[in-house]
Amino acid sequence: MTAPLTPPPPPHERSSQSAQAPNNAWQLPAGAYAGPAPHDAAWDGTYGQDGPGMKTEVREAAVIAAAVALGGVLLGVLWWWLAPHVPLVGDVVNGGWVVYLSDSEGEQAIGVDGTFTLLALAFGAVSALAAFLWRRRGGVPLVVALGVGGLLGSLLAWKVGVWLGPAQDVIAHAKQAGKGVTFSAPLKLGAKGALLAWSLAALVVHLGLTALFGPRDPEPYQQSPVQTDPYGAPLP
Repeated sequence: MTAPLTPPPPPHERSSQSAQAPNNAWQLPAGAYAGPAPHDAAWDGTYGQDGPGMKTEVREAAVIAAAVALGGVLLGVLWWWLAPHVPLVGDVVNGGWVVYLSDSEGEQAIGVDGTFTLLALAFGAVSALAAFLWRRRGGVPLVVALGVGGLLGSLLAWKVGVWLGPAQDVIAHAKQAGKGVTFSAPLKLGAKGALLAWSLAALVVHLGLTALFGPRDPEPYQQSPVQTDPYGAPLP
């Protein structure tokens, strides 16, 4: 055998190389991707946008509340048209007029409240769907607008239905109809809790639509630096 042509390095060079090896063992080879440079996520174009702004949201919420409230006119007309009539009959007792229920066991009065409630629930669902399709991001102002608009719409519908219905003065109506003649009672909402049906339906439907089909917040993108072995190969 022949001796190696290259002599080993001097002892002081070997010690310096061994001392530098740990520092160079985890250095990235040329061209390796070490991930995105750190930055402030608050100024990122994707994660720094939280909607159109509070002023714009408030303006849009005001428009939605007004539109929903005006829908109460249609609800009042439908209530007056679809609600059952409560039959009354007038009679003269001791020289004075007295009004009785023509059908004392009838459930027309319950049907009046039920018709208003069902219509209000339907209007609440439709208004929530329309608001969601117009502005999918949702937000607190939009939710408040649906609740307030639904309540105002219900109050307006109540007044419109009563105004379109039979006369409120039942004695005068009985005198006009005549003794023993059946006539319709004024349109009356006995269960005042039905005024909240529109708002509750709108809030529940909008919450469900937002949870199922609303936009999702993007997940922050993070990538750890590539680690390599002492020979420059990436570790698994």
